[in-house]
Amino acid sequence: MQGPLEGIVVLDLSRALAGPHAGQMLGDLGAHVIKVEHPSSGDESRGWGPPFVGPDHDISTYFLAANRNKQSITVDMKAPEGKELIERLIRQSDVLIENFRTGVLDRLSFSVERLHGLNPRLVVLSITGFGHDGPEGGRPGYDQIAQGEAGLMSLTGPSPDEPYRVGASIADLLGGIHGAYGVVAALYERERTGRGKVVRTSLLASVVGVHAYHGTAWTVGGQVPKAAGNHHASISPYGAFRCADGMIQVAVANEGQWRKFAVLLGIDPDTPKYATNAQRFAHRDDLIADLEKALAAHDRAYWLASLGELGIPAGAIRTIDEVYAWDQVRSQGLLVEVDHPVLGPIELPGPPLRFEDPGSGREHARHHVAPPMLGQDNDAVLGWLRAREGEPGPSGASSPESTPATSNGADPATESER
Repeated sequence: MQGPLEGIVVLDLSRALAGPHAGQMLGDLGAHVIKVEHPSSGDESRGWGPPFVGPDHDISTYFLAANRNKQSITVDMKAPEGKELIERLIRQSDVLIENFRTGVLDRLSFSVERLHGLNPRLVVLSITGFGHDGPEGGRPGYDQIAQGEAGLMSLTGPSPDEPYRVGASIADLLGGIHGAYGVVAALYERERTGRGKVVRTSLLASVVGVHAYHGTAWTVGGQVPKAAGNHHASISPYGAFRCADGMIQVAVANEGQWRKFAVLLGIDPDTPKYATNAQRFAHRDDLIADLEKALAAHDRAYWLASLGELGIPAGAIRTIDEVYAWDQVRSQGLLVEVDHPVLGPIELPGPPLRFEDPGSGREHARHHVAPPMLGQDNDAVLGWLRAREGEPGPSGASSPESTPATSNGADPATESER
């Protein structure tokens, strides 16, 4: 069975991570995603590594992470024949994704006005570093720069004096996630209006958009949140604690859980400085010391079992290999197997959504396609396009079968400027 976006055609002009992640999310939902790439090097993330895999050690695992369920074609948007091909694809698409620097599409003769002139129903997703307008709207944006500028690094790390980046490229990924849900909303609105919209987001907006209680601590409370290591900014005890053979995480989110946790560790829950969350937070250093002194009596397995029996949220700190070996991860469909044209059967991190029919509990299974080799689908997409151009409108076609192209050199490249 296909996903809820079956029949939606996405023209993905984006590179690197934020835009490709948005396109991948739409592809996971069943959309037909056509990825436009440079003919010689393709998306720059094809060259990002290590690790590289394959017989020639030239396939980037970074690229594999953001481009499943897509087709790859090579086009030069600067050349007349390339512009003509992009125009034809725009007329047959429902969504266009781009993450060029502000003004690049205009210089390529594909302004928003022209895009909607070619296809009034087109939904355009534009992802920038710091926004398309404003005093710094033209700045180039990369993940770590955005993490710092958007305040996230000031909240991350062992102390306010040691800001850390989040280990994953979270600004890029959030940009893709926000962009994809904006596209879905615009497609829903199009059902009423018959016209497409421009959906704009940025790495800056996506990080500021998840400040949550850190944001209101300042905007309402007048306090500037600071990095607090592995402990929560408002709740205590809530964080990582040392025990006999390493660390465990415990999240005590209410007073009932606190009383159970304290009794388990031999601490009087009514001790004046620990009796309420506010008091525990004010004396957090003392509390952590007392908890770790008690936790040192046993190993992680003992404490995780004991906490689980009491219903107190707790967990291990797993390495990435341990995560993907975990039965719970596999049970949730968070690994998918695809057949790569060079690597053969491989496992990829899977989509985080599952769709189920009410009553029957039957899940909508999705057949996933491996990230494409550069220009792999030139012939298939051109054949599909010729067939589509005999149809009256941009909706209602299914994705063509992937057919390796005989050459990648005929169609030159997308604009690489950010």
